[in-house]
Amino acid sequence: MVGVRETPNVRLIVLTQYEDSEYVLSFLRAGARGYVVKTATATELVSAIRTVHKGEPFLYPSAAMTLIREYLARADGPQDAYDSLTEREREVLQLAAEGRTSQAIADLLSVSVKTVLRHRTNIMEKLDFHNRTELIKYAISKGLIEMPRRSDRA
Repeated sequence: MVGVRETPNVRLIVLTQYEDSEYVLSFLRAGARGYVVKTATATELVSAIRTVHKGEPFLYPSAAMTLIREYLARADGPQDAYDSLTEREREVLQLAAEGRTSQAIADLLSVSVKTVLRHRTNIMEKLDFHNRTELIKYAISKGLIEMPRRSDRA
């Protein structure tokens, strides 16, 4: 398969539902010149096509904002590893710590189980955890979930 880097005259625009920085960055690293989310209007999509056709990059505003937020967080140096998590990773962390299965999380967030597992892997790597127990303890310490009281368990 020929990649975008081997065909410099190809100007690739990604049209996707994802706005997380890891998606944006991975497509840009792969050679995409434009990044547009599916919620874009027809006018915005045409603008992206025209911009990329002229040889200029195009980032949909929400994707650009995601990258800016991440850059600023890294530039300031995260005070806590939690700050390095994306919003979606934080959602997955909380839901996983609550004991929900990957399938339940996928259904709730309208994503695939594979996407949930990828987020979970990213969380474990970013927070340097090696098992689910560490993840649950961390979520409790951050106040993301509460420890059930003895009366609640009965």
